[in-house]
Amino acid sequence: MKKRVTCLLAASLVLLTALAGCSLPGLGGGSDDTIRVGSMSTTESQIMANIVKEMIEHDTDLKVELVNNLGSSVVQHQAMVNGDVDITATRYTGTDLVGPLGEEPIKDPEKALKAVQEGFEKEYQQTWFDSYGFANTYAFMVRQDTADKYHLETISDMKPVQDELEAGVDNSWMERKGDGYKAFSKEYGIEFKKIFPMQIGLIYTALKNNQMDVALGYSTDGRIPTYNLKVLKDDKQFFPPYDCSPVATDAILKAHPELKTTLNKLVGKVSTEEMQKLNYQADGELKEPSIVAKEFLEKHNYFEDETGGGK
Repeated sequence: MKKRVTCLLAASLVLLTALAGCSLPGLGGGSDDTIRVGSMSTTESQIMANIVKEMIEHDTDLKVELVNNLGSSVVQHQAMVNGDVDITATRYTGTDLVGPLGEEPIKDPEKALKAVQEGFEKEYQQTWFDSYGFANTYAFMVRQDTADKYHLETISDMKPVQDELEAGVDNSWMERKGDGYKAFSKEYGIEFKKIFPMQIGLIYTALKNNQMDVALGYSTDGRIPTYNLKVLKDDKQFFPPYDCSPVATDAILKAHPELKTTLNKLVGKVSTEEMQKLNYQADGELKEPSIVAKEFLEKHNYFEDETGGGK
């Protein structure tokens, strides 16, 4: 019920915004020396928003206002279009390629990144930076004992033993078009012995407790290393890439060109494995995302005297 209400509220917010063309409630124009960084309600987005905030305030004389809990990627995008947010901390190639840009999924990560960079510049006058270094995509995973027993390294390795494997998957994935179960079975020729559709948060624990053999989760989840789970390589590149980057308006980069230098310092600095650890510090060890972000940057000396690639 809570999830349904949240979704309805988010949908209503998007509709009202689209119809009225107004600012999101509670968001006003910032001062010239205040940068507004938006994030979704996920742990990952909160952590990365705080990392961006800390980096900007460390490198420049600018102040950062966090605009948290933007309900979805759609709401996040609309906030930028409306001018309520200057930078969004977590944008994913696969999501925004088919969402705001309305394009077909692209399986090659580099081509997908290039497509969103060119598309957002042309359509929205926004700069999509190169990836932080991690991708948060669907991922099949198994316990290490299962991997050893069946010699599993890739998703294709499950095909010869599919009749022996029981899998837990996200409820919504069963009916997803394009990258859901039906398309997956056709691509890989795999139909599991039994499938348990369930809430994503329960899947990892069920796998850990030997209640199933395989789970479909998210590649940056902090429970993967904690539970000693093995992620199987998507050798057919079935799942679209969801590489994560910050996106900034061209206007804010023109007004404060130093922001581009700072954001480029983060390019390639957070691997998928590192993001798993950061997520677990917040979700498993119950640290505030702001503390996780600050400790990460202090550990790396705020990437001083380093620059990334990026646009």
